[in-house]
Amino acid sequence: MVPNTRRRTGPRSFRLLRVPLFRLLVINLAIGACAATLLVGGLLWLNPGHLRELIFADRAPGIGLALLLASFVITFGSAAMGSAIMAQGRKEEDDRGGGGSASQMAVQEVPRRARPM
Repeated sequence: MVPNTRRRTGPRSFRLLRVPLFRLLVINLAIGACAATLLVGGLLWLNPGHLRELIFADRAPGIGLALLLASFVITFGSAAMGSAIMAQGRKEEDDRGGGGSASQMAVQEVPRRARPM
């Protein structure tokens, strides 16, 4: 029988956080969830279109709040995770300031057409 040489350092959930891609996604999901929570709180505080009054006038306002918050968390969490994934291939910017070569625009001359007389 071969002994198990791998050391277990803790619960399985903590071992998943050692995977860089999974850690990136979890961090950005948390950022999106915080942004969603702030936005829902701001919407309830500002009360546009009497949204707060409409939600709290119901018999079970928790369901409405949970659905609103869950939809915002899904939207903002997905946007944050997607932008983090898409930014993975970007090269480090130079110390020149401004954008790199991808943000520079090329100038192209367009010939003018002669007007008919």
